[in-house]
Amino acid sequence: MPKRHLAVAALTAITLLAAPLSTGAANATSAPYTVTTANVSSVATTQPLKLRGGLTLHLPITWAVHRVRPDWTRVVTGKCAKPSSGYGTPGCRSFWVLGPKAIKYGNELFHAYDGKRPFYPATDVQQCPSNGKWGQTLGSARVTGLRQVGPGHKAAYREWRASCVSYVNGKVKSRYTQREWYLPKTRILVVDQWRTPGLPDVLRNADWS
Repeated sequence: MPKRHLAVAALTAITLLAAPLSTGAANATSAPYTVTTANVSSVATTQPLKLRGGLTLHLPITWAVHRVRPDWTRVVTGKCAKPSSGYGTPGCRSFWVLGPKAIKYGNELFHAYDGKRPFYPATDVQQCPSNGKWGQTLGSARVTGLRQVGPGHKAAYREWRASCVSYVNGKVKSRYTQREWYLPKTRILVVDQWRTPGLPDVLRNADWS
């Protein structure tokens, strides 16, 4: 092919590449992308924790569930040296989900828990949740009422005043709140000493079957 014809052909090709797409093609490439279940793979962000009475909590996938013993389930939400240790072990950011066997001896002096006094399954001064060198004392309830736990169910809710004190002289070193959600008919108690962020929402958005 003569050089003149080669130059014309090249110019034509460049013109075609630079020309705007047809209306149909332009719409196909510039239309907003619609997210559907067909084009997005499902990535789990929660994990189910199935409990007695048909209750299911949808926990963040980053929380770890440890069934320490029957009716004693610890949900670890942060730093924790001994996640499978018993209730009262300090230095473990977590909350507890308790059943009938735990509730039966959940009041001081191992009496049955009824919500009128804080959950305290011990007869001596227990270690402070944040520092094992201190003891803990629980006072009066600063907040009482009902809180939603899934559709159609409400828990008796309490926020108990608590302090970390010196074993030597009883001096207050720090303060915290012990939160409790109690479902008496289902015999489920949730105890949180760390004001766990997101826990009220987890309970409110629970499912029952």
